[in-house]
Amino acid sequence: MKKSKHSEAQIASALKEYENGRKSEDICRELGIAKVTFYAWKKKYSGMDSEQLKKLKDLEEENRKLKQMYADLALDNRMLKDVLSKKW
Repeated sequence: MKKSKHSEAQIASALKEYENGRKSEDICRELGIAKVTFYAWKKKYSGMDSEQLKKLKDLEEENRKLKQMYADLALDNRMLKDVLSKKW
């Protein structure tokens, strides 16, 4: 997963500003992001504060690592079964 150059606090504050009536174009220009990025943040993180956002990102990173570990172990298991199934 690509590391965001914007912190959780920046994302949360940008979304709060938008909810308080500030235009998305101004927020995007200030942060140097595309409107598509802003609306993706809005879709994914709306209603969260910075603590919840940080926790979500930490959980997503942990989930990614666990999936990678599972894939590695499944591959090892498959290789061992293939070796054991061969007749010597």
